[in-house]
Amino acid sequence: MMIKDKLLLLFRVFGVFFQIGPSTFGGGYAMIPVIEKEVITKRGWLAQSEMGSVITIAGSAPGGVGINAAAFIGYRVGGIPGAVAAVAGITMPTFVIVCVLSMCYSLFEYQVKVAAALKGIHGAVIALIMLAAYKMAKTALFDRTTKLVSAAALLLLLFTSINQIVVMLGGIVVGIVVVMTKQKLGFQANTEKDEAKTTQGLAYPEYYI
Repeated sequence: MMIKDKLLLLFRVFGVFFQIGPSTFGGGYAMIPVIEKEVITKRGWLAQSEMGSVITIAGSAPGGVGINAAAFIGYRVGGIPGAVAAVAGITMPTFVIVCVLSMCYSLFEYQVKVAAALKGIHGAVIALIMLAAYKMAKTALFDRTTKLVSAAALLLLLFTSINQIVVMLGGIVVGIVVVMTKQKLGFQANTEKDEAKTTQGLAYPEYYI
């Protein structure tokens, strides 16, 4: 790829995430449906089957989910420069907006209409998060093990005071143990990546002969 093409790609990555940043309220998982639409549906930078992995990595790593997802996608598209362009694009507009709002907040803090608008935004954010969770579940929960681990993790987070990092590490350990046990017993151990390959192989069997 020529330098001109690389620069054009980086500007496109920056522009896409620059639009995503200020267009989503709630940040984090609320950004995921918009990112999916822009990155997968419109531009085809990632396959639909990869979005579950993106959300998993973004949610597991330290930092904001939206920024982590942008860094991961940017890296996949344009390497380290692509990751820098994506993170800069998604953070720059929101940084400016937050600075302006912080200066004006004291003037509108007790306005009834402002409080009502924020309550409406809260409801929309919940809907976006639920949509992101549903789409993630379609790709991440594909067998009995993943469903049981997900249910157990949800119950632990809801009804105990166990730290979420401990729950996440527990899920990693369970996944490794289950896969290794199945392999030793001679059973097929499917992972999310294997599931995606199987789906692609059905559509393009010549690549998997």
